[in-house]
Amino acid sequence: MVVIGPNGLGKTMLAKNLTHQAILHGHTARFTLASDLLHDLAAQDSSTALARRLRRYTRPTVLAIDEVGYLSYDARYADLLFEVITRRYPHRPVILTTNKPFGEWNQVFPNAACVVTLVDRLLHRAEILALEGKSYRLKEAQERAARKAKSRATLKRKGSLLP
Repeated sequence: MVVIGPNGLGKTMLAKNLTHQAILHGHTARFTLASDLLHDLAAQDSSTALARRLRRYTRPTVLAIDEVGYLSYDARYADLLFEVITRRYPHRPVILTTNKPFGEWNQVFPNAACVVTLVDRLLHRAEILALEGKSYRLKEAQERAARKAKSRATLKRKGSLLP
């Protein structure tokens, strides 16, 4: 499953809830930020250590990778994500959240030769959930600011009535 949409619409919450439901139904699952996964894999100093660490992300029944597209990565990181997706494909599901349309993934992984194939494997038989709307966090911040302004105006009026 790929959840795509702008910031603040609940992509992370959806991914966490789906991961939680998988666990409640007896499956193994791992939730990780894309940056944590990629930095973790890139930090491995030998092919043996990398193979062992890849199992951490390929073994669980469900893997949720959050926030692909928020940061840019070099080709090595693209290759590492490609390796995780390829090892899971097509037998184990991936839940992936992104704020970037797939046509912009070449900006996330500039100069990476594997991006087209990576996207192709992610999309093959995937459910795409495209979210649209305004950020819940922005909406809440605006509502909070309006309540504070109203409260200040009320206090100011009450203060002007005092002798």
